[in-house]
Amino acid sequence: MKEGRSRKRKRARHPQPLNQQSLQSKHKTSSSTTELNKDEHQTSSSAKRPKPSTSFLDKMRARLSGGHFRMLNEKLYTCTGKEALNYFDEDPALFDTYHAGYQEQMSHWPELPVNIITKWLKGRSPSLVVADFGCGDARLAKNVKNKVFSFDLVSNDPSVIACDMSNTPLESSSVDVAIFCLSLMGTDFPSYLQEAHRVLKPSGWLLIAEVKSRFDPNTGGADPNKFSKAVCDLGFASESNDFSNKMFILLYFKKKEKQNSKHKEIEWPELKPCLYKRR
Repeated sequence: MKEGRSRKRKRARHPQPLNQQSLQSKHKTSSSTTELNKDEHQTSSSAKRPKPSTSFLDKMRARLSGGHFRMLNEKLYTCTGKEALNYFDEDPALFDTYHAGYQEQMSHWPELPVNIITKWLKGRSPSLVVADFGCGDARLAKNVKNKVFSFDLVSNDPSVIACDMSNTPLESSSVDVAIFCLSLMGTDFPSYLQEAHRVLKPSGWLLIAEVKSRFDPNTGGADPNKFSKAVCDLGFASESNDFSNKMFILLYFKKKEKQNSKHKEIEWPELKPCLYKRR
């Protein structure tokens, strides 16, 4: 029995030949590993490259915007109101560029004249009709209960009337308060004040807020007394003035009830352009 039993021989296991599918799989694995290493290398290289910071890009954009603002600002101070109106008619987008730069400049002021004028109006009857010459974003109209006619060179708001401020669509003697808040910019600014005189009722108020340096004779600005005299010669009486603020002055006039029938030549002092420096 024992001799009849066959012994099981252990057979050596030989490696099976790799088929085409196995070779392709191995190749893919190798390629994937290579690509992974390549991607890791590229990621590592990219990480080493310095990227422009967001603050740097913001500064560059601000410089470009600031440059456009200064150019437009100088243009408005050295041309007539009609020329400025035509200028913005050709490209209304420039008006947005100007006001964006204007708002940036105003952000550095500790106090804004429009806020003082708003407070002054709130202390009076809301029935007073107001004309805001050079209203900008019509902030005054949005913060008082009064009826406000807002005028500027371009209208991006249905409540703003686009026009040359020397020629508004208002009727004569139709408003109680006329306001120029940092808006006596054109070389023909006396014609703006003449228009304010026309539309104001007798005893109506004229409020003027202007950059203080424009009225500093020591630095080439106009003599504020000569300016006030010219406004009075137009048919107003000086009520008060405020030179206490570091950045701007405020002048308050009232239209005379009785106007002089004799029209004499008014000597208007030249107002110094307000040209902003690069920050």
